[in-house]
Amino acid sequence: LEYQEKVLQVKRVTKVVKGGKKMTFRVVVIVGDKKGKVAVGVGRADDVNLAIQKAILNGKKHLIVVPLTFSYSIPYIKKASYGASSLLLKPASLGSGVIAGGSVRTVLELAGIKNIVAKQFGSKNLLNNAKATILALSLLK
Repeated sequence: LEYQEKVLQVKRVTKVVKGGKKMTFRVVVIVGDKKGKVAVGVGRADDVNLAIQKAILNGKKHLIVVPLTFSYSIPYIKKASYGASSLLLKPASLGSGVIAGGSVRTVLELAGIKNIVAKQFGSKNLLNNAKATILALSLLK
């Protein structure tokens, strides 16, 4: 199986230890096959490349299956929230394209959804919006 990975964010995080500050990298990656399988992976390591590898592995462990309609959309309207991020996913007709912003767009594209309207509410946090999208897609029947 061929999965595509897209790095959403590389963030430098610090932990205060007795000798000073310890720097590590946190990477958020979206993994998907554009045929209805998608996941969000998070990895932390001292090195960026290691963190990316960890995030990809983490994502492949948590893949979900998305029900796609014939117009490469979702079957019905769905709302979901994760943390302070909430969003609305709305099916769209053929030729509409992916109308969404930020991390939501990336998740939907890698899930293989081609026609959809999405709106973020509340927090614009990258990771939480990606997780809210995954939650909404996983709740679809």
